[in-house]
Amino acid sequence: MRRLKIIISYDGTLFSGYQVQPGERTVQAEIERVLAIMHKEEKVKVTASGRTDARVHATGQTLHFDTPLAIPTDKYRKALNVQLPRDIRVMSVEEVAHDFHARYSVTGKRYRYIWSCEPIQNPFRRHYTVETNGVKPDVVAMQKAAQAIIGTHDFSSFCAANTSVQDKVRTVTSLQFEWHGEELHMVIEGSGFLYNMVRIIAGTLWEVGIDRRTIENIALVVASEDRDKAGKTAPPQGLYLEKVFY
Repeated sequence: MRRLKIIISYDGTLFSGYQVQPGERTVQAEIERVLAIMHKEEKVKVTASGRTDARVHATGQTLHFDTPLAIPTDKYRKALNVQLPRDIRVMSVEEVAHDFHARYSVTGKRYRYIWSCEPIQNPFRRHYTVETNGVKPDVVAMQKAAQAIIGTHDFSSFCAANTSVQDKVRTVTSLQFEWHGEELHMVIEGSGFLYNMVRIIAGTLWEVGIDRRTIENIALVVASEDRDKAGKTAPPQGLYLEKVFY
């Protein structure tokens, strides 16, 4: 039995998220469907670094699964891509040690959030960026406010209220804003992220950028450990799971 680590990229637009859900189209279900074909209809359990929500994208999601097949890794990648739908691509396949775990071996993750600040949003980017109707925020203020988020904190204020996770302490190691033409990118790295944490951070810092919240307020929001003190959860289509670190 071999353990394979695969890195996948997917367009989340037409998916109800990564994780299997009855009656819904999901990334996990599509991958397990193809693996079942390759394994003569035997179910193969796939484990991911974490799940993504409906309409959220990934350029570097990591999975692992065990297989008895002796197919070389390059041919395994080709076999998966031939049978997967075009909105999922397997970028790499690597044989790893049996103690590797796509979720529990993670040391960090990088996410990217993108706003389109064009006066008129490019219609071909509507599923991949969040439209601002031409509003360009004060990025200097957003970057200053972000300093209160960097570090180790209880991120209860930036976590969906319905989560079952008890320990909400996480470490954000980097949070930067970048202009790419008229698109504003927020790039955030950390040890791990709570449910909706990146989108709530994005929504809250956006309010700083459009002068609906002060720079100083962000430190108070972090300290409050109260979801109601933070901003709205930013829309899903602007979010990308970019890289998982091991």
